[in-house]
Amino acid sequence: MSGPVPEWLLTVLVVFTVFTVMFGLGLGIVPGQLLRWTWQRPGLMARALFSVLIAVPALALVITRWLDLSRAAQIGIVLMAISPGAPVALRRSLGAGGHQAFAPTLQICVVMLAVVSMPLSIALLNHVYAGHASITHWHVARQVFIAQLLPLGLGIALRHAHVPLAGWLEPKIVRIGTIMLVAVAILIIIDVWEVTVNTGLRGTATIVLTTGAALAAGHLLGGPEPATRTAVAIISAARNPGLALLVATLNNAQPAIQATVLAYLLISVVAIIPYVLWRRHADPGLPKSTLE
Repeated sequence: MSGPVPEWLLTVLVVFTVFTVMFGLGLGIVPGQLLRWTWQRPGLMARALFSVLIAVPALALVITRWLDLSRAAQIGIVLMAISPGAPVALRRSLGAGGHQAFAPTLQICVVMLAVVSMPLSIALLNHVYAGHASITHWHVARQVFIAQLLPLGLGIALRHAHVPLAGWLEPKIVRIGTIMLVAVAILIIIDVWEVTVNTGLRGTATIVLTTGAALAAGHLLGGPEPATRTAVAIISAARNPGLALLVATLNNAQPAIQATVLAYLLISVVAIIPYVLWRRHADPGLPKSTLE
């Protein structure tokens, strides 16, 4: 689908923005801290992965069937629900008070497991919707590596190799990433606004309910610490439009399915804001910029 913004321009800007944001996040991560903290809590990681990879897709299936959406709308929403690891999920999670060690580890595990979970989920959807879609492990691996693991890994590696340089560079990269993120967000809103409006009340309600259910599942399964609840909730609710659109493109999905994916992107971003504000209020020590 193409909107007022040229597709090639939006794609280039999104790629550079995501790379910059993930690199900036990597500059602030201490590798040993991630592994030590998470290794001591395998049950928490198991519950978090269950929320992101299993609970959210299951909830989406139930909600879309319950509200009796059109086939295209159902597939678009469920396609987003099976696409984990949104690039901005880690930023939003940390900004809302998500655990500084656990949130990055969870994000990395989620995007790595997406290589396996996505093809399996597509096979399940084919059974549910009598379809013939497919995606290879390689397609998913290439997407998550270039968009997230590479820039995040470069940032972590630089911090490990030269802490003073990483400390000097981090606030500058984060500031640039914030500006780019705001600019891209405005362009995306312009590009998908009409599609979102055309989603209709029932479609919008379904996306809001699915996002709310994902937040609730993550919050419940992410305890007992408030910071880990926040991390799991936001990473569960923020789905990956890049993976969803990749599946749609590779399988020549009808425009209505792609339109639903784009509408889900915008509506879910807004639907997550009340939770972010709530978690922000629960930890008043967070700076205002963390709401981004």
